[in-house]
Amino acid sequence: MTEQTQIDWDALREVALDAMGRAYAPYSNFPVGVAALVDDGRIIAGCNVENASYGIGLCAECALVSTLHMTGGGKLVAFTCVDGHGGALMPCGRCRQLLYEHSAPGMLLQTVSGIRTIDEVLPDAFGPRTLVDFAE
Repeated sequence: MTEQTQIDWDALREVALDAMGRAYAPYSNFPVGVAALVDDGRIIAGCNVENASYGIGLCAECALVSTLHMTGGGKLVAFTCVDGHGGALMPCGRCRQLLYEHSAPGMLLQTVSGIRTIDEVLPDAFGPRTLVDFAE
């Protein structure tokens, strides 16, 4: 696991801000950008993409996970999310579950209340590690 002191949170935030600037949010006017450090050292990003039917828009976290797999896979080590004003934004519960599914154990998130682990923001989560433990 990458130590918090080894993560360049400013660089991640800059990538998230750039991604936020590319968001397609004409209906809510609430652009979101995310960035994450992958366990192989890559930094990936995503932004929200809305749709006129509202309910089928894509969260920035969905775009990030798609980018993760399109660019070689791996596990997320550190994550940040910004709103249209550049402020820290906590992913919703659905997106926390999505991030958990693709996280390295102990993944760090930059949140509105400071740096937290994925287990702190989604306690008692169910995911791939649960299934592996069950199979044993």
